[in-house]
Amino acid sequence: MNTLQDVQNSPSDLAVDIDRVGIKEFRLPLVVRDRDAGLQHTVAIVDLGVDLPAAFKGTHMSRFVEALEAWREQTPEGPVPALDYASMRGLLEDVRRRLDARRSYVKFRFPYFRSKAAPATGSIAPVAYDCTLTGELTEGEHPLFTLEVDVPVTTVCPCSKAISRGGAHGQRALVRLAVRMTRFEWLEEFIDIAERSGSAQVYSLLKREDEKFVTEQAYDDACFVEDVVRRVADNMKAHPHVSWFRVEVESFESIHCHNAFAVIERACSAGQGNASREKRPALRPLLSVLTFLCLLGLSACSAHDGGTGPDISVSGSWENSVSWER
Repeated sequence: MNTLQDVQNSPSDLAVDIDRVGIKEFRLPLVVRDRDAGLQHTVAIVDLGVDLPAAFKGTHMSRFVEALEAWREQTPEGPVPALDYASMRGLLEDVRRRLDARRSYVKFRFPYFRSKAAPATGSIAPVAYDCTLTGELTEGEHPLFTLEVDVPVTTVCPCSKAISRGGAHGQRALVRLAVRMTRFEWLEEFIDIAERSGSAQVYSLLKREDEKFVTEQAYDDACFVEDVVRRVADNMKAHPHVSWFRVEVESFESIHCHNAFAVIERACSAGQGNASREKRPALRPLLSVLTFLCLLGLSACSAHDGGTGPDISVSGSWENSVSWER
């Protein structure tokens, strides 16, 4: 049998290192860990990549899919794997080994659903939050994990309220939150902070009593994007385990042909923030919660590293992500 030529391993025409090369938009059934329900099934869009030295013409794209399939078959959950520290690290290590690379990269994008009760009637329906979990591993170093979550809220314009004879314009806004932590925290806590920072929350199911409640609540707490981003930042600075955060708020203006946005990014000493807490009415706690770094993952990591465990953090750039660092 004739051996087929391995073109990818042939010399490169231009001796330039490539930072990242791989596959994108690969769809995969996935399980995310839910604190109350245990597990939640979803579908992820996966990107996989590695670095490529200047000496090689190309990478072997099929090996990325092989790595994902091997990961699915070897996980305890079976053909639908669950995301946690141990499984993510295993996938990154396998990708780096299969591609003989120095650095490996994986990104999972998926919707996460939380059951949410309407404020007046208590009617329950799911709300979707777009999440992105990214992992990076460099040879000889500990992995870095990043999480991005988008949280929708409602805002009412204070200027419109002040100058109008009756009413004010309102719109949906999106809070994109990223934090770096010194220890593990539930994602639900940060979603709640974002939802409390707008004029009102967003719901999937509202009856007339609920719509009246949300409309009046938003009108009574009119706020600019500047107000929302400051409220989130205030909570982040006061959080006992946050060492870095980035928050962006984008308002989809209802009477303008453009959007408005505001961004705050800070490094801070965890637990030493001087920001005051907002004195706002407590909202009904949400019951379901997502954790990407489950307790089993923490235990496995702790055992591997002599009991020290990971330094869990959330980080990001313009991609607004959450990371767990070790």
